[in-house]
Amino acid sequence: MATVKTAKKKVKRYYEEQGEDQTPGDNVDGTDTQTESPREKRDPTKPKSKFISGAKDPFPGSVSVPANHLLKYERARKSKVGTKYSPYIQHRLNNQENDVQTALGQAARHDVLLPEEEGFLEGDENQDTCTITQEDIAEVVDITSGSKHFNLNLNQFGPYRINYTRNGRQLLLAGQRGHVASLEWQSKKLTCEMNVMEAINDVNWLHTHTMYAVAQRRWLYIYDSQGVELHCIKKFNDVLRMEFLPYHFLLATCSSTGFLQYLDVSVGKEIAATCVKSGRLNVMCQNPSNAIIHLGHHNGTVSLWSPSMKEPLVKMLCHRGAVRALSVDKTGMYMASSGLDRKLTIFDLRTYRPLTSCLLPLGAGSLCHSQKGLLAAGTGDIVQVYKDIHLIRPCSPYMCLKVKAPIHGLQFCPFEDVLGIGHGGGFTSMIVPGAGEANFDAMECNPYETKKQRQEWEVKALLEKIQPELITLDPTQLGEVDAITMEQKHKEKVERLGFDPLEKTPFVPRHKLKGRSSSGNLLKRKKKVAHEEQREHIKKSIEVRKKQQKEKSSEGIISRAEQSALDRFKK
Repeated sequence: MATVKTAKKKVKRYYEEQGEDQTPGDNVDGTDTQTESPREKRDPTKPKSKFISGAKDPFPGSVSVPANHLLKYERARKSKVGTKYSPYIQHRLNNQENDVQTALGQAARHDVLLPEEEGFLEGDENQDTCTITQEDIAEVVDITSGSKHFNLNLNQFGPYRINYTRNGRQLLLAGQRGHVASLEWQSKKLTCEMNVMEAINDVNWLHTHTMYAVAQRRWLYIYDSQGVELHCIKKFNDVLRMEFLPYHFLLATCSSTGFLQYLDVSVGKEIAATCVKSGRLNVMCQNPSNAIIHLGHHNGTVSLWSPSMKEPLVKMLCHRGAVRALSVDKTGMYMASSGLDRKLTIFDLRTYRPLTSCLLPLGAGSLCHSQKGLLAAGTGDIVQVYKDIHLIRPCSPYMCLKVKAPIHGLQFCPFEDVLGIGHGGGFTSMIVPGAGEANFDAMECNPYETKKQRQEWEVKALLEKIQPELITLDPTQLGEVDAITMEQKHKEKVERLGFDPLEKTPFVPRHKLKGRSSSGNLLKRKKKVAHEEQREHIKKSIEVRKKQQKEKSSEGIISRAEQSALDRFKK
């Protein structure tokens, strides 16, 4: 028996489905409206729109960015492309400048995605914020923020030096009598604890929280996160202070013998050792923007050092007595110093001149800058935090706290409104509203990174390690063309070859047959080539003149529209 095939019913699209009692020209409301068929062909005469609905973008082009937002992310000067460079170099510089400007615009536009804002402490009317205690702040804020203020009573092995990791999760404590401890300070979880049975001068984390360096009485030791000794570096003896340069993987140390040494922790070798010739070195800090090391001396001077130079880059006379403490802010433009003359002075590192200065009762023995520009000064057993000290002369501190014993070390916790204080009685965590950066870059420093993310970041950081020879006062010079050196090399090349290879050779017309290379034709061809550059210059000048005339005509039309009919009678 033969089977009869039935034709399949065509599936209707969503725009073809209609009610049984509804016609294409009727609405559900009962009003008669004429609607175009959705399958109607597009008129080829109309311009094609990138939107399906055919609507036009009311704001064509890219989103405009305010100039002050671009200045926030600008890191280098714009390169000037001159005609003296070869076309290849001009093309490369133009492409590089375009990429930089595109990156600046994208970073400035992404500010919309950063909703967090730092909030400073504000007192009531006629109330000084330095009179507000830590207990009052802990009661007002949430439970998590209130738990960040605590005290560790460690009066047996003190005074203590402290150091936070770059992401602000781990804390390292080192007592002067040999006690070393590392912990996750937010959860109060102890990672490791030991006693090296020797005096400790300083302590510092390395590139991750799995290794740290301890400057003991004789030599420099490297330990892992569990307290196991990894290295004992006997070339670094009598170390007093240390600073780690994260982008260069360098550990800079200064010793009581007057030597400034650099250790490359990626290969475990000493790359530079300089005799400063200024006696005992116990005051040291780094400039985070260009990795320059600042050393304070007993004669009141501050010297700036780079591992590639055997002489100081800059020497500044800052105080009448010995320098006690130094600190450079995150931008690298302002340096705070204190000395035995009990003065706290802020210097502008762009001009090397003092901006503001104030006299402290006991003088500051420790200084530290926060990520948002606050300055903490330890005077005896009192911590004073100053705000906008580089703009106005400080009359009173922003916040104040008294601890149990004389202060030995200060450091602001990254990405947190917390100031860590190491003193003779242990450790104190102080809440300082507005001190930390509210929005962090997870590709740079991630406070919530996992073990796998940390391992991947470590490999990437090693591949992108900056060589120590590139440490200079002005890092923006590395991307610029050294015109003086280029001219000198060009002169040497001309002397060596006997002629200038970049000089334009005179045009020699090609010989043509059948009488087309007569003297008259050759002269015409030579003149035509000679005047090509002049023609291009004339064309450019004509285009500029036309643009100026258009602008003037548009301004005249606007001014006429603004005038009224009665203006003709004015004298």
